Amino acid sequence: MVCMVKIIPNWINGEQRYALQEKTFEKINPASGELIFNITRSNKDDVDSAISSAKEAQQKWASTPGVERGFILHKIVRLMIKRKNEIAKIVHQETGKSLKDAKGETQGAIQCGLFYASEGQRLYGRTLQSGSANKFVSSIRQPVGIAGLIIAANTPIANVAWKVFPALICGNSVILKAAEDTPVTAWLFGEIAHEAGVPKGVLNILQGYGIEVGEPLTTNNDIGVISFTGSTEIGRRIQEKVSTRFVKLSLELGGKNPFIVCDDADLNNAVKWSLLSAFSNAGQRCAAASRIIIFSSIYNDFKSLLIDKTKQLSVGINDEDDFGPVINKKQLDKMLLFINKSKNMGSKVLVGGHRLKGKNHKNGYFMAPTIIENVSLEDPISNCELFGPITCLYKANDFVDSLKIANNNSYGLTACIHTKSHRRANIFVQEIQAGTSIVNAGTFGSESHMPFGGIKNSGNGSREPGTEALDIYSNLKLVHHNY
Repeated sequence: MVCMVKIIPNWINGEQRYALQEKTFEKINPASGELIFNITRSNKDDVDSAISSAKEAQQKWASTPGVERGFILHKIVRLMIKRKNEIAKIVHQETGKSLKDAKGETQGAIQCGLFYASEGQRLYGRTLQSGSANKFVSSIRQPVGIAGLIIAANTPIANVAWKVFPALICGNSVILKAAEDTPVTAWLFGEIAHEAGVPKGVLNILQGYGIEVGEPLTTNNDIGVISFTGSTEIGRRIQEKVSTRFVKLSLELGGKNPFIVCDDADLNNAVKWSLLSAFSNAGQRCAAASRIIIFSSIYNDFKSLLIDKTKQLSVGINDEDDFGPVINKKQLDKMLLFINKSKNMGSKVLVGGHRLKGKNHKNGYFMAPTIIENVSLEDPISNCELFGPITCLYKANDFVDSLKIANNNSYGLTACIHTKSHRRANIFVQEIQAGTSIVNAGTFGSESHMPFGGIKNSGNGSREPGTEALDIYSNLKLVHHNY
């Protein structure tokens, strides 16, 4: 059992190993502020060891038929189903989200694994028609080599699945840099994968900080593909670091996602989805609705309904609660700082705006659900991803104005509109500057077989998961056969 492990180790070459420098860092329970685990703290030496292991194992894994690789991934899925409650308990403990939400996330990871395990039976290339006689032309998929994967902590087991499964099915060996705030989830996945029969060296999982593990991983010339999910700031740093070499790079970054409410919207439905989009998972979604844009004619009615429903939200770690804590104190302090700066610039906090410190929240990193109005479009809170349960309200004169406000931002991940007009919906889908556009629901909702990613400062154009992720983790080779 995980609780029996005093220090959570790495997985290198199929073995549990502690960092060579014998240092550790602490994992704090965000719901209580208490220490729950010590984690081995890796550095460049451990990265080099993992790369050596991955390099040695990759060619044999690549030569394993895709169907057989799929069978092994399917064994991982079956073990995840068997150990679903155990995985969910760890996610619950590491993140503070309810056990119900942790189980839902785990089920999503299982579905992702099942999807990619089945892709082992396909991994399609194409046949092409040549303009020359007596020539057969086709394209085939081949592995890139070693995949360096870096994930965020907001949905830990889902994030592991989104990257590891497609990388493995394509025949790559993998080095996963675990999120430092959810290290045990990644460690447990490694245990399950090796129990399922993933060969030694094919899946390596490193614990540690970004600067000490992530940076030497991404700058190593043996890494053929890098996939990163996290902040735009770190994504830009990675892009700059690797710019001198031609490595495949997938960046899924932050968002300041607009949620437009038109004058013909079903207000009750719009309020329901705005609450889920802004506050579920404590707002710790790259797809969270942090900018709600409302037609002026219905602004006060919508605001009144939203405030009333927000005040009814329950914050805690139980299944009946709406959301839990944010992941760490640093994130919480950042949110409070931005709120105070915004207030000094003239904004008004309608609900929340503070840390919760009652009996059920003592010492935990609980942020009250927060709604702010009178926010300038130039205010930093309008332009920086806070990754917390905070949303801002903006007035729009009409549909054209709402689109203008929505697009007047450096991010472009997801966007949503609530309207009964098919014309407005269709124009919105075409003109909104986002990787995902949604009508009459929330700003989130991607599934394992659907491509997800952003434009502008929300990503570099790559899409994960879905079959589109196969283009990230494999190379296409064109084959000319003359006869």
